[in-house]
Formats: sequence, structure tokens, C-alpha cells
Amino acid sequence: MEKSSVDELSYEQAFAELEQIVNRLESETLNLDESLTLYERGQALSAHCATLLESAELRVQKLRLESQLPEDEQDD
Repeated sequence: MEKSSVDELSYEQAFAELEQIVNRLESETLNLDESLTLYERGQALSAHCATLLESAELRVQKLRLESQLPEDEQDD
């Protein structure tokens, strides 16, 4: 898989790459440098996924709050 910038990846792309990294770390005999490189990439992907999930959760909460407001209190 081409290593694009983590920030450019969608949640699905980042999660899929993270799964591949976990599988490689668990199943392959890697040298220390390879393991550290994969671990660092995995940490960045994990943080990116968490940020995207948090953002999505905030959007859902905002939509729920907006749907509970009377019509005259909603922003148009």
C-alpha cells in the first residue's frame, strides 16, 4: 500500500491500513527498525481514526440538538 499522508486518508482507508500493520506486526518476523516504523505509522493512523470518529460524533450530537429545537430557534 502506498504510504500517503495520514491526514489525507478517510476513516476507512486509515483503519484498513492500521489492520494491515497490526497483522504484519503479529505475523511477520521483522527487524527492529521495520517494527518501529510500522508501529509509528500505526500510532499515527490510530490517532487519525480517533480524531475522525470524534468529529463524526460531534456532528451527530449537533444534529440531534438541532432537531430538538423548536423551529423558531433553529438557524436557517
